[in-house]
Amino acid sequence: MIKAPHQPGAAYDGSFLPSVQGLRAIAALSVLMDHFYDMPKAGMYGIPNPGFLPPLWPWLQSVINVGGHGVELFFMISGFLIPASLIRHGSLSRFFFDRILRIMPVFVVLHLALFAIGPIVAYKFFRGIDLTSYLGIFAANLFFVQDALGLPIAQQNAWTLTYEWAFYIWFALTFSMWRAGGRLLAAPLILLGVACLMRWPITAFFCIGMLFSATGFRMSIPGRLGLVAGLVCGAALYASLVLFHPFVGLIPGFLLFAMVLAPESGLGKALSTPALQYIGKISYSLYLVHPFVLFPLQVVGLKLVAAGVDRWLLWAAFIVLGLVMSLVASAISYELIEVRLRRLLDGAFRSTFFRPLKVGQSA
Repeated sequence: MIKAPHQPGAAYDGSFLPSVQGLRAIAALSVLMDHFYDMPKAGMYGIPNPGFLPPLWPWLQSVINVGGHGVELFFMISGFLIPASLIRHGSLSRFFFDRILRIMPVFVVLHLALFAIGPIVAYKFFRGIDLTSYLGIFAANLFFVQDALGLPIAQQNAWTLTYEWAFYIWFALTFSMWRAGGRLLAAPLILLGVACLMRWPITAFFCIGMLFSATGFRMSIPGRLGLVAGLVCGAALYASLVLFHPFVGLIPGFLLFAMVLAPESGLGKALSTPALQYIGKISYSLYLVHPFVLFPLQVVGLKLVAAGVDRWLLWAAFIVLGLVMSLVASAISYELIEVRLRRLLDGAFRSTFFRPLKVGQSA
């Protein structure tokens, strides 16, 4: 069994934090905003760039284009939540069982749908694909090794799940080795983690979350001043990731997350509003589902711009329809897959793999 280390000042016990839920919403909406800019540019059906993206001011393009870095916010959140989750579960097997139930149902449903429909609509790499390549890409993406094998990414946003799973495995093994044999036994895995930071710098944002999970440090700046400070740090984070090295973004990212976690901070309260709470709840589905929603709108937009329809009109319609349809589709995905299917799978398989816990035993 895994037990919590007795550390003075260890503040996070795994309880629900509304501000973290709100930050999830911001992360997912950021990526959605980036695709509102990026997808209209894609040339398809012989239509050259810029597709149906209207001429925008360079500063506005820069602001919209940083939205893809919402993934770093997700990494900070995972780094914060996973240590407490591992301790709460009490064993690696239970921890990974619940991680699979959390991550895989939505991903697998979309994966199967994509590989069933993709060849029919000639979606991206499916055009002219042979059976061997089809099966290879299917399997590689299912097990998140497409990058290692140099194969195309199937689901547009699922590349980050490779990093998530790598972090889950690395942290669980490192923590277990540390508890079993101390620093000496965990040292090789720690060195491996450092090497990964050097090779893939964005993974350093997991470390911010881990730091706050293990300490009680928070920055509570109340009221409007706190909200403004949080917005400035958020803007500095995004700007650093675009203009400088990801390691530079760790400084504003650290300050931002310190304010997010402070319950009385102006930023924390702003993130706890009902709208952001709901979007945060469905944020995982929103993150994975919205490219599937935007693709047909993208195809229609590119055909209409070729027919002479005004770009501003098409782009505005793409954003409005894309936002509404993405939220609706994500809410449906959340209810049907993340809640009902997950509950069904949990009931079907948990008793198969695990014995019922004794009274007073913690999961």
